[in-house]
Amino acid sequence: MLRILPFLLVLALWIYAFIDCLNTPEEKVRGLPKVVWVLIILFLGEVLVGPIAWLVAGKVRDGAAAHRGSTPSEWHRDHRPSAPVAPDDDPAFLARLAEENKRDEALLKDWEADLRRREEELRRQEQQDRKEN
Repeated sequence: MLRILPFLLVLALWIYAFIDCLNTPEEKVRGLPKVVWVLIILFLGEVLVGPIAWLVAGKVRDGAAAHRGSTPSEWHRDHRPSAPVAPDDDPAFLARLAEENKRDEALLKDWEADLRRREEELRRQEQQDRKEN
């Protein structure tokens, strides 16, 4: 079993790097085009050069890119979301909802007024029909 373990570790690293490269968006690939990285991983996978190169230099890592030039102790202070995280935190979204609610309420009031007017017309018409009979 111990003889197979190094082979399985190399295979697991190769598969991980290959799938990670395929799933990485083109804008997060650095250095070379994505197709070239896939070929490097495929052809240099047996000696671990391709997968390790991809993991070290091929992909822009979110944590490293966001904190380039700052020390780890400053990372928690510098991390501020660039946009609201949830829709209920977005002022523009909330304003749009309020506007839609006002528009819907006005439409509902118009419909209710129209319904009352039609009901009143029906009552008058029924009273006229009773008087005529």
